[in-house]
Formats: sequence, structure tokens, C-alpha cells
Amino acid sequence: MFNPKLFDATPLHLRVYHFYEKLYTTIDLAAALCFVVGSVMFFFEAWQIQGTWLFLIGSIFFAARPMVRFMREFHLAQLPLPSDDTA
Repeated sequence: MFNPKLFDATPLHLRVYHFYEKLYTTIDLAAALCFVVGSVMFFFEAWQIQGTWLFLIGSIFFAARPMVRFMREFHLAQLPLPSDDTA
């Protein structure tokens, strides 16, 4: 696991890698948007509770990022390599 050469070992490895990169980027963007919108909400007293919730949701998204990376690496490590003996 966490072998930088593994991501493109086969076309399947590359597809899996790209799937997780898209997921990671989507989570990153969602977290950033939650923090930006939550920050703007804090300027208005009536929106501070909703802003606090957005900060919490953004924090959960940021916490999910390393889990996505771990899942990607685990998934890539489970895929067969061309050098694996299939017989």
C-alpha cells in the first residue's frame, strides 16, 4: 500500500485511481464550500446556528479525506498486477 507506482500499473489501476481522485476532489470542494458559506453566515446573527452546522459538516468532509485516500490505496493494493502469477 501507498506505493506511488501502483496507480497506473494497469488500465484498471488507473481507472480506480481516477475514481478516488474525483471523489477526493468532490469532498474537498464540498468542505471548502461549507466553510466559506458558514463564514458568511457568521456575519449575520440570525444565521449563526446554520453557519455552525456548516462548519461541522465541512469538518466531517475534511475528516473523510484521509479515509478516501486509505480506501483508494487498499483498493489498488487488492488489484492484480501484470507480474502476478495467474496460474
